[in-house]
Amino acid sequence: MNLKDYLKDHSISILIYLIFNLMIIFFLIVLKINTAFLMMIIFFIITMGILLLLYGYQRKKMFYQTYLQRLSDLDQKYLITELLPTANFLEGKILTESLYEIDKSMMERIRLFESQLNDFKDYIELWIHEVKLPISSLRLMLHNYPTNENSKLLEQIRRMEMDVEQVLYYVRSENAQQDYFMKEVSLKKIVSSVVKKNKEDFIAHHVKVELEDLDVPVMTDAKWLEFMINQIISNSLKYRRDPAVIQIIGVQKANTVSLVIKDNGIGIPPQDIDRVFEKSFTGQNGREKSTSTGMGLYIVKNMCHSLGHQIQIESEYGNSTTVTITFGKHSFYDEVISS
Repeated sequence: MNLKDYLKDHSISILIYLIFNLMIIFFLIVLKINTAFLMMIIFFIITMGILLLLYGYQRKKMFYQTYLQRLSDLDQKYLITELLPTANFLEGKILTESLYEIDKSMMERIRLFESQLNDFKDYIELWIHEVKLPISSLRLMLHNYPTNENSKLLEQIRRMEMDVEQVLYYVRSENAQQDYFMKEVSLKKIVSSVVKKNKEDFIAHHVKVELEDLDVPVMTDAKWLEFMINQIISNSLKYRRDPAVIQIIGVQKANTVSLVIKDNGIGIPPQDIDRVFEKSFTGQNGREKSTSTGMGLYIVKNMCHSLGHQIQIESEYGNSTTVTITFGKHSFYDEVISS
């Protein structure tokens, strides 16, 4: 806010003030008032007009400058109502009251949407847990009553289980910290659990799995890490190339531990490598595989970020893909442990 804009905004008021005072001066001249007295009145009128303008400008300038500066400093602009300066003029008070009403209305609307969203998430989680029961029953029935199509049916059941699990973790990942339990766990134990879970697929597709140097501890959430590793291995299985080999290696350094998952599959095209973590991105390989949703690596990336881990992916198209998850010291661990 500058003086030029302020004067322009008050130009009508200034014009009326000048016309009114010119009329007074004209009548004083008609009445043949003493010249010295007339000059004193003119000086008083001009001085009072200037002082009133400057006073009004100064108090509004201080309010709006403070308001705009605090607004500029805020990352979350909607919090400005908590930092509003006190207004001592009518327009400022109206602005302040309006912002409070707008903020109140917005927060009520947000709480309503949050409540509806949480209800929807709760329903999805309940539905997922319910649908797991018939899937488990189908698996048990196939074991008890084997048929010639067992391997194919088990593969389809496995796909259903993974898709249902992906939906569950996607819903939870939006507010993942409520579901985290950070502790020191063994990479070997988690990887072994994932390998066991995928054992039937490894056998069915003659996939060789090589484990190396995994007996190292990391600070993470075991359940979430198991899901992330399972998603990566699922991709290795989906985009395999015979004879398929998956290597899972632990790499320990001074301040970090890395989990390296490498396969000799079809790889990722160069034009897709920088976008594989984007939501719903399937890429060239995904378009050729109708089962791809483009959500797996997106969820994994978000979970790594929330846990304080780093994830990167490298690929030689037509030969191999390597995914590396790096565990390191992160302030989030201290917060969780101290709480």
